[in-house]
Amino acid sequence: ERARLVEVIPAEHWLVAGYEPLPNTVLEDARTEALKRTVHAQFSRVIDIAPYLGEELHEVLVGITEGGKLADFVAANLDLALPAKAELLAIDDVTRRLERLAELLGQELQVLEVGSQIQEKVRTRLDQNQREYVLREQLRVIRQELGEEEGEDELTELASRLEAAGLHDEAKKVVDRELKRLRQMSPQSAEYHVARTYLEVIATLPWANASQDRLDLKAARDILDRDHYDLKTVKERILEYLAVRTLNPAARGSIMCFVGPPGVGKTSLGQSIAEALGRRFTRVSLGGVRDEAEVRGHRRTYVGALPGRIIHALQRCETRNPLLMLDEVDKMGADVRGDPTAALLEVLDPTQNGAFVDHYLEVPFDLSGVMFIATANSLAPIPDPLLDRMEVLTLPGYTPGEKLAIAKRYLLPRQLKETGLQMERASIADGALERLIGEYTREAGVRQLEREIQGVLRKAALEVVEGRAATIKITAKNLEKFAGQPKVQSEVAGREAEVGVATGLAWTPVGGDIMFIEAIQMPGKGQITLTGQLGDVMKESAQAAWSLLRARAGALGIPLDAFTQTDVHLHLPAGAVPKDGPSAGIAIATALASLLCRRPARHDVAMTGELTLRGRILPIGGLKEKLTAAARAGVKTVLVPARNRSDIVDVPDEVKQLLDIKPVETIDEVLELALLEPHPLRPLAVRTLTSGQTEARP
Repeated sequence: ERARLVEVIPAEHWLVAGYEPLPNTVLEDARTEALKRTVHAQFSRVIDIAPYLGEELHEVLVGITEGGKLADFVAANLDLALPAKAELLAIDDVTRRLERLAELLGQELQVLEVGSQIQEKVRTRLDQNQREYVLREQLRVIRQELGEEEGEDELTELASRLEAAGLHDEAKKVVDRELKRLRQMSPQSAEYHVARTYLEVIATLPWANASQDRLDLKAARDILDRDHYDLKTVKERILEYLAVRTLNPAARGSIMCFVGPPGVGKTSLGQSIAEALGRRFTRVSLGGVRDEAEVRGHRRTYVGALPGRIIHALQRCETRNPLLMLDEVDKMGADVRGDPTAALLEVLDPTQNGAFVDHYLEVPFDLSGVMFIATANSLAPIPDPLLDRMEVLTLPGYTPGEKLAIAKRYLLPRQLKETGLQMERASIADGALERLIGEYTREAGVRQLEREIQGVLRKAALEVVEGRAATIKITAKNLEKFAGQPKVQSEVAGREAEVGVATGLAWTPVGGDIMFIEAIQMPGKGQITLTGQLGDVMKESAQAAWSLLRARAGALGIPLDAFTQTDVHLHLPAGAVPKDGPSAGIAIATALASLLCRRPARHDVAMTGELTLRGRILPIGGLKEKLTAAARAGVKTVLVPARNRSDIVDVPDEVKQLLDIKPVETIDEVLELALLEPHPLRPLAVRTLTSGQTEARP
């Protein structure tokens, strides 16, 4: 029942008012009925959405049919502001009250629906987060049970290392793809270990780590002089490189190739250069390599695939601009697996190695900052395209005087330190060192000499430890007590001039050497037999010498029947060693002329030179090594081509003082200097017997 306030009566403890009832007559027309239904439907929707209304209100709402009571019930339960409730209370007309209530219900529904949508989004997001959390916790527990929890931590650590490696964009794309694949794999699968090893290799490569070059010429010169004796040409070349880098830091130096016999210090020179430049040194041994994959790496599709030796060397040194020594490039070979020398063409080409692609990495790696130095004993086996990319610096063999200086300055102090002896307790006199050089070793380098010194000092150490002597002084007189009997004798000493024997000079990958060319004559039909494992070029040189002597038989006093009724056998000793080259031409001609003319050839005269059919002598290579070998063997006179005069300047003064070097232009000069007076025995005469056989008599 509705009422109107008439008056307020004052009271002591509470409020007292007077009112008058209002008539409750309602005209139920179509409009009122429509408003009732609208309010009923709206409030039902509000009950469903509003969290502050209970579901039981639906049952109460169904039982209210009168419009005024419906409006009052809805207004009482609806969460309205106080002014809105007062406004509804003041409206007497039911129709107007229902209209206003419908407006307020519409506003409330909009607010409730927006709030419901917001709550639904929040609930969905919370449900998704909760779901992910639950799944991750389950995955963590499963991995923990399988023992795979550490693998996830390692992948996180690997990803951090890759992030800090300084990869270029192309490498980053490949790494991100591989990391994504790796996280989806089981750590127990074989593919997992392949992918992880690949990423480990990439993470350990020095993509951005580079050392700073030390461009101090004086310090570099001091280091090179400290570690190596002589080698002026090589040292000057290194200092020139440093000077260019000082003026132009972006300049790229040429790739050097040290060529020389074993033991002359090619590898140790590379270490000294690295120290002088302030770069790290790493070495790649290429001797015996026949597989191209050793240089370029194996593709990851193969089991046990690994990167090539170049990339592996950069892993070891942990810097992208080391000094990388390619050792023994002349010992590489090709087979069905490819040609590794062809793979080196890209590595050693400054225009290409800035984006070198190893088959294992499959991404470019910059090798332009690497300083490459190659070493070889001989240039002959190196293909021309590879040789064209390198600047050849020859390290010749040492003379006896140079070996003595090296032994005193480097070898002896090092071996004294290694054996635990001090200079006060053991010493080796210069005379003993000279005997070790001349009578116990025969080499172009000093490696065997160092072993001999080491053996002598071991004997001395034994005597000191056993108390037989407090100090040991090794001299030329007591050397045999510590080193044993001499192992090398002069190849010329004890020999004498012989008919049919000439002394030639040879160059080998291990240095120079002398060789004796022997010829004998026997009844036959004018044939010449060549033995001693000779190459095609040397055989042709022998044929040319034979034809030249046959053409000049009259001038040389050789009987013509010697070329038709006798055979000649030409032999070069050490038949197990292959021999080739044209430089033995004049030595072969001298041996044959000595045999056919019966004039002994001087045993203390050695010779080298290529011979033409016209008797002219052409220049040869390896002159310094050959002259050094002649001096070491005890030869007194050496005949060399006149066109090699310019090369004599490079021969050490010590060698030139021991030899009488005579340049020659024709074979006539050679025979005049090398042959002695005719032998007392007459030239070999041949007569035909009645039976048709031949008989040879002196």
